[in-house]
Amino acid sequence: MSQSSQSIPGFLVVTAAFVSGFCIMTVEMLGARIMAPYFGGSLSVWGSILTVFMLALACGYLIGGRLSARHPSLVSYSLFFLGAAGMCLPIIFFADEIMRPIFLAFEDPRYGSLLASMFLYFIPTTILGMISPYSIRLLVENSHHSGQKAGLLFFVSTIGSAAGTLGTSFYLVLWFEVNEIVLGTAGALTLMGALLLMVGITGKEKAHAKNA
Repeated sequence: MSQSSQSIPGFLVVTAAFVSGFCIMTVEMLGARIMAPYFGGSLSVWGSILTVFMLALACGYLIGGRLSARHPSLVSYSLFFLGAAGMCLPIIFFADEIMRPIFLAFEDPRYGSLLASMFLYFIPTTILGMISPYSIRLLVENSHHSGQKAGLLFFVSTIGSAAGTLGTSFYLVLWFEVNEIVLGTAGALTLMGALLLMVGITGKEKAHAKNA
């Protein structure tokens, strides 16, 4: 392991799990409003969004679990946040360009909204889904602690998701435009990723200096 679990600040990983949970639900709650001008806000549109998010998270869990077995470190962990932030930007700048041709090509809004959801949300949500299993691997010191650490991280991540759901639907949509909220989400992920990257690089430098 390139960076031992003992050298990783546990509170930082737990905070990162909270932020990822918050951001996932923020984007999901905004999904129907983003797509409403083209596909409406019917139950089928919500069904498309939820399906895409669930599939993306499932893929993210699988990929993140596999990556966590390959010398996990805060530096690699930070790239998930930075990558997710970058992949949120097309939602802001290219949503119309993505949805318009799909809307024109599909008469049935059910299939149009499903395809548009795939293009808009699948990649950033998959990357965010990679965070949970990787977080567990960073915190687990041995098999005796794995269940406890996993429970803590799932608890914190779910609390973050609940906060993101209520915060977005109760307050953020009243105070800001949709694109501003998505941009703020990307900004929060970027800040979290930058902090993880800084701590990770500092930890590696200290480890090299200690071994020198």
